[in-house]
Amino acid sequence: MKMANSLRGEVLNLYKNLLYLRRDYPKGTDYFKRCLKNVFLKNKDVKNPEIKELIGRGEFVMKELEALYFFRK
Repeated sequence: MKMANSLRGEVLNLYKNLLYLRRDYPKGTDYFKRCLKNVFLKNKDVKNPEIKELIGRGEFVMKELEALYFFRK
């Protein structure tokens, strides 16, 4: 059960970090939040080890967004 709680924490942390990045999204914060919520809800029933893969993908998206924002400024 501890592993599940650990992954849950990672997922929540990823969601919060991505949500924070919406502030500079070119199509607007509402659009970003809606898309983010849909993606997380679509994957809510995913089980371990696929969760780790999706977390990795989410972290990649986060880095890409940060790079996009960096180059826009």
